[in-house]
Amino acid sequence: MSATPINLEDAVNLTRTGDLWVFRGTSGADRAIQFTTNSPVNHVGMAVVLDDLPPLMWHAELGRSLPDMWSGTHHRGVQLHDLRDAVTVWAGRYGQRAWLRQLDPAVTAGMDDAVLRTIARLDGVPFPSTAQLAWRWARGRVPAFRRGVRDNDLETAYCAEVVAVTYEAMGLLAPGRRPNWYDPGRFWSGDDLRLTDGYSLGAEIAVDVPGK
Repeated sequence: MSATPINLEDAVNLTRTGDLWVFRGTSGADRAIQFTTNSPVNHVGMAVVLDDLPPLMWHAELGRSLPDMWSGTHHRGVQLHDLRDAVTVWAGRYGQRAWLRQLDPAVTAGMDDAVLRTIARLDGVPFPSTAQLAWRWARGRVPAFRRGVRDNDLETAYCAEVVAVTYEAMGLLAPGRRPNWYDPGRFWSGDDLRLTDGYSLGAEIAVDVPGK
């Protein structure tokens, strides 16, 4: 991960749809997520940058401190937040370190449409319990023996599953893996996440958040 940080304002201005934001904390809950998912990081979200809207973050979390920009309500689970506010909350209130990974090249209009359809389908889906999370992660590593078995119609959703399902809808990930195969660590550079059609993710850029 990059040791030379950029400030939050520059990171927000740089981010585009499909860029990833990864987080690592040291609280008991953070360590539990890292342990149960066997991941060096405990949270991942995807940037959504459309037209004249402020940059947004698409992710899933237990908290409901920020308004969901899709529904206009405060709720737990899958949410669309103002990106700057979300990173500030995760860094300041939750004590997380933040990194940005940029997707290259830029996404197409068709991918933007796929993102919006996925948001409409998944926004508000509940976050799983810790026990469910551990079970889902373990089950995701067991091969699906029946052809066509898919878990994309999620009744609960973890942050990495939300990003994976959205990436697959955008055509960035080849179909075939269950969403619960993914954990936050799949989305950092220590893992070989193979994207399709010549797309790639850059190395982590450390983000310096004011007040952190």
